[in-house]
Amino acid sequence: MLGRDKRSTANEEPIPGGAGTGSVNLISAGTVIEGEINCRGDLRVDGKVIGRITSKSKVVIGTTGEVEGDITCQHADIFGKYSGNMRIAEILFMKSSCHIQGDVHAGKLVVEAGAVFSGHCHMGEAPPSPGDFPKNGKNHDRAIGSEKKAGIPA
Repeated sequence: MLGRDKRSTANEEPIPGGAGTGSVNLISAGTVIEGEINCRGDLRVDGKVIGRITSKSKVVIGTTGEVEGDITCQHADIFGKYSGNMRIAEILFMKSSCHIQGDVHAGKLVVEAGAVFSGHCHMGEAPPSPGDFPKNGKNHDRAIGSEKKAGIPA
């Protein structure tokens, strides 16, 4: 197209105004939110969130962003720090600058070189209900034990 910048944007953070429902919620750097966030549109976190995030669209944690709590959404791009359990219906991108601690359940997973991930990962199936994950990545034995009772291989 005319006037379009042809540089690669594969490793760049998405610009707010995404393709979700047209609405973008932004938590800017320096902002701290404690509690539960529910949204239909995209959510970008450049500040800090302590609590559960639920989005019908995409969640982006920017390089200055930090989230402590569970995330449930369609897509996620993680550039910053995350601690908790994620249920991503479609694609989770772990960017090279991210630090993730906790359990992940995603349809598909993309991990860039340099990304730091500590936890369990489950891919390809429908995400379990929120009660199936141990809180904040703890009590893994309880989750594994419930899989064995249900006849699901660990």
